Amino acid sequence: MQQGRHRAVSAQPNRRKVLIVEDEPSIRNVLYVLLAALGCDGDVASGAEEALTRIQQESFDAVLLDLRCSELPAEEMVAQIKELRPNLVGRVLVITGDVTDPRTLEVIERNCLPHVSRNRVIEELWTRLRNLLGFSRSPADPAS
Repeated sequence: MQQGRHRAVSAQPNRRKVLIVEDEPSIRNVLYVLLAALGCDGDVASGAEEALTRIQQESFDAVLLDLRCSELPAEEMVAQIKELRPNLVGRVLVITGDVTDPRTLEVIERNCLPHVSRNRVIEELWTRLRNLLGFSRSPADPAS
């Protein structure tokens, strides 16, 4: 593991790879642990530029995106993800602390992005990410 960065320890072929774009270490850690519990390999980028570079260089099954941690405007970040990896359209889950901000809501609605409020991450992430990645059963179930 590199300093300040989580890396998937063993990327198994049947595990999903998810990029976490989050600048707050405590939230990053919670997301990383939740992904592991879901049977996913989490990888972390602390900002937009790093995330876009990683998306360009590596293949991910989904992106957990904190719109506020980006140096880029939210709309531009989402547009660049779509341009670099069209397969990620519909697989970007927004994590936001303020779902009442009109600009954030506009980006979420215009791009039909599923989202989770930061204060409900633990309660909602599991279900939303399972739906996003197409898990129908518990990841621990060998039939899934």
